[in-house]
Amino acid sequence: MKVAAVQFKPVIGDLENNINRHVALIELAVQEGADLVYFPELSVTGYEAQLAKSFALELKDNDFGIFQNLSDTHGVTIGVGVPLLSGDQVQIGMIWFAADKPQASYKKQLLHSTELSFFVPGTEQLILHNGNDRLAPAICYESLRPEHADNAASMGTNVYLASVAESSTGLEGAMKHYSKIAKQHHMYVVLANCLGSCGNFMGTGHSASWDANGHLLAQMDGESEGILLVDTENRDTDIIRI
Repeated sequence: MKVAAVQFKPVIGDLENNINRHVALIELAVQEGADLVYFPELSVTGYEAQLAKSFALELKDNDFGIFQNLSDTHGVTIGVGVPLLSGDQVQIGMIWFAADKPQASYKKQLLHSTELSFFVPGTEQLILHNGNDRLAPAICYESLRPEHADNAASMGTNVYLASVAESSTGLEGAMKHYSKIAKQHHMYVVLANCLGSCGNFMGTGHSASWDANGHLLAQMDGESEGILLVDTENRDTDIIRI
């Protein structure tokens, strides 16, 4: 299976522009043979915790029809980051689109302390299926918590998809952590990080992938938008900069 992790710079609150950018990047990933393509945390709206609820209220179901159409047309699985309403509260979520299937959603279960005033946690781990592969989404802070990876591994995960909005402050420690859990649980780890403003910090990029022995296979820089591709069958990688 060929996984594409997208690294790009969303414009906070510019939903139309961000969705159009998603479409272009998905089409590029499809041209490169991707079976699954996914984006950083809250990619559709940009990461701005204080505004997330207003963004969630602004989003409409028909905003996402284009992603389902792309999935159906190309047979590709697509994951995008969005704030999701839960009653009168909001969750950090991902919506997943698979060809000719109902869309699925995943909500971040483990929140950073700075997020507790703005979001409520999800309660269930989503597992995606692609042939013999079982893939677990993990959103930012929780992807750095060993218990999240432990739980995903207990569910048979062999590909761990970290979707993050991460600053440079924690990057070095994060790289070591992802290598460690890849080796510990014998699973591929793929990281999609954003660039640009995330409210009170800047996304640092450096999206990357590790094989099931914890070896770093490829890593993007901290400036370029583009796509990191990794083939979980043969460890081949490619980086497409735009």
